[in-house]
Formats: sequence, C-alpha cells, structure tokens
Amino acid sequence: AKKAIEKGLQRKPWVKSSLAPGSKVVTDYLLAAGLTPYLDELGYNLVGYGCTTCIGNSGPLPEPIEDAIQCHDLNVASVLSGNRNFEGRVHPLVKTNWLASPPLVVAYGLVGNIRTDLTTQPIGQGKDGQPVYLKDIWPSQAEIDAVLQKVNTDMFHKEYAAVFDGDESWQAIQIPKSKTYEWADDSTYIRHPPFFEGIGEPPKPIKNIEQARILAVLGDSVTTDHISPAGNIKKDSPAGRYLQEQGVEPKDFNSYGSRRGNHEVMMRGTFANIRIKNEMLGGEEGGNTIHVPSGEKLAIYDAAMRYQQEHTPLVIIAGKEYGTGSSRDWAAKGTNLLGVKAVIAESFERIHRSNLVGMGVLPLQFVDGQTRQSLNLTGHEVISIRGLSDGIQPHEILEVDVKGPNGVASHFNVLCRIDTLNEVEYFKAGGILHYVLRNLIPS
Repeated sequence: AKKAIEKGLQRKPWVKSSLAPGSKVVTDYLLAAGLTPYLDELGYNLVGYGCTTCIGNSGPLPEPIEDAIQCHDLNVASVLSGNRNFEGRVHPLVKTNWLASPPLVVAYGLVGNIRTDLTTQPIGQGKDGQPVYLKDIWPSQAEIDAVLQKVNTDMFHKEYAAVFDGDESWQAIQIPKSKTYEWADDSTYIRHPPFFEGIGEPPKPIKNIEQARILAVLGDSVTTDHISPAGNIKKDSPAGRYLQEQGVEPKDFNSYGSRRGNHEVMMRGTFANIRIKNEMLGGEEGGNTIHVPSGEKLAIYDAAMRYQQEHTPLVIIAGKEYGTGSSRDWAAKGTNLLGVKAVIAESFERIHRSNLVGMGVLPLQFVDGQTRQSLNLTGHEVISIRGLSDGIQPHEILEVDVKGPNGVASHFNVLCRIDTLNEVEYFKAGGILHYVLRNLIPS
C-alpha cells in the first residue's frame, strides 16, 4: 500500500475495500510501522475485528453496482485474505471468491479485476506515466523485517490484559443469581432449543422410513454453507420474515452466524443459501423447492413445515462430497429440525456425515455406481427405506423403495453410513445429545 501510494496508484472506484483484522494488535503494529495512512488512502479502512467482512458483514455494495449485477446476472468476484471462499458468503451477490495474501488483496484492488496476470502484466500507470508492475511495489525482505521489529508483546498486554472484564455494555448486563440459564421468551438471539424434548421418555425403537417425500435434489460439493449459511439474512427470506415479526428491523438482522443460539432463525436458514441449486426446480438458484402434493413452489423451510403438518417424513438426495467445507453443526441441526430423516448421496464429507448421525439423521450412500441421474430421481417420488426396524448395523445394506409420480414402483440399495457401533448407539438414542444426557443422568 505504501509503495502504491508513492507510485501514484489508487484503488479502482468500482472496488469495495475494507480492513478487518482478527486482532486489535494488528491495528497497533500497522500504526507503529507507519502503514495505516497508506492503507486508509487506498480505502482499506478499519471496519472492525474478527468475523466482519469475511462473513458478509461489510454492508451493501454501492446501489448502481448491485443493480448492474442483478440486471445483467454478472459473475463478480471478491479477493480476500480470510479462510473461507463459499459462494455468496462475503456478499450474497458475489459468486466467485478468491483467497489471497493481504498484499495480493491490495494489488487486486489496484488492478480492479482478476483476469490480469499480476506476474507479467502491469497493475497500473504511475504518476510518471510509466507502467507499474507487482514487483515494483512488493515489499523486500528487509522492509518486512523492519515492520516485524515494531511488533512486541506489550501490544498484546495493552489490548488484551483486561479482555475478560469486558466493556461498559458488558459490565451493565444484569446477571440472574441462578445455577441454570433463565431463558428469555422475547430474545431473538438465544432461545430454548427443542433438542431435548422427550428426554424423560425411553428412546423409541428405530422404524423403517415410510412414504417420505424428497425435500430437495442437490448436486455435487454441496457445502455446509449451502446447507446452513452463516452470513447475510435476506429481508424476504423465512428467517428475515420471522425476525421482522419479532420486531427486529432489517438493519438489525445481523447474520445467521450471530443468531446461531436461536433455532427459530437457524432452521429457517437451513438450505436458504441464495446460491444453492435445487434440481427439482431445474437447478435454479435459491433456497426453494416444490411441495409435491400441491405442486406449489415454496421456500424450503415453508415446504418442510407443510410436510410436518401432513406428518410426512423427508429425504434429501445429493451427489458427491455432500457437506464439504466447515464442520458447521447447524448444517446437521437444521436438517433435523426440518424433519429430514435421511440424506442419500454419492459420498459424504467425513465430519458432516458424523454430525448427521449425531443429530439422528441417517446418511445413506448410493452403491454399485448408481446416482440420482442413473436412477432418474426427479424429486417427485415417494421414498420408503427398509431394513431399519430389523436392528441397524454399521455399513449395512438397506433397500429403498421408490414410487414414481406415474405410479411405477422400483427399488435400489444403499449403504448405511453409520460407520461404528458407537454411532449405532447414538442413532438409537435419537442423537448424541440424548445419548450423552441419558448416560449422565441414567434415572
């Protein structure tokens, strides 16, 4: 940034920029090194610390840019030095996200696109009229070492010695003198979750899944962010409508990640990523589906609630690498709360498969090279899964009976991806939460 300013370069006007360090110490050593004024001049101003820009909390794009993206269906890009590049995470309208080092983030802001080859092409024109290349503004090792000398432990002590004291707002919170948490019925951040309902009763025996409907048919590499987004809450989404019904204005929505203590928000956000593609709707983007009995197009949450009213269990059909990405617990929790009893996929990401079992959702894998395409599964079928009531075992082969919309019946086999005997016990208990609590308090 310093050398770019000295060369007379500026960030392109269509580039939105921000500086969101993970630690307050970063601000201190940038100031000590004299680099902050140059970052500010380029537009990399401090917006906050921690999960801000990288999770979609940097605010809207300029209105003309948003209008152009939507009007022309543009595939615009972000370049960030965070650790996640899921679709729509930095901003719902930004489809393509590239991870890079902080200096490269600054460099791409100068050039204004991701098509330029920074190793061979100029990133701009200097104030002397000559082309400026990346090598001309890249810091030398000596310059980097000089900045590192500005970092010392006193900075950490100054910023974080009183970290557990909190600020005035934290200190002002009234703390009930109770051994248990006092749930506030009017809270939109922390609500009493339903996961322990029925804990006082013996676990129900495992039964076959009968007459289930397909909630969504998804493709390959569906991430946990597709399943349970952590970023922006849209005003017209089920979660957005719920928050407005509770008196929360859109400007105060915050993010899904910040409201993960409220199951009402999180279950409404499950499969609500605006970039998820449901093949039941021809692969159109957005968290919608078909309520098959009525033929009505609904948000996935709304369809799931209608199926629950009709006492209809649900199944998800997917391709390879289902649940890839972050090991996000709400991707399994939300799936459970929607009434999904099984996910049938070509393969699963390791941790998400385990999380599904832990929430009482059955992961099943196509076998013999079969896929949703080879079996002509469109999402309009009725699904029954046999073999569960006989006593489930790890890696058991189960049978799936299919009744198509034309009444034609067929069946195929699946591999039960409950992989261990411990997982069998979790599943029989209704999930790991019930299993743990019952073992802690046997009576």
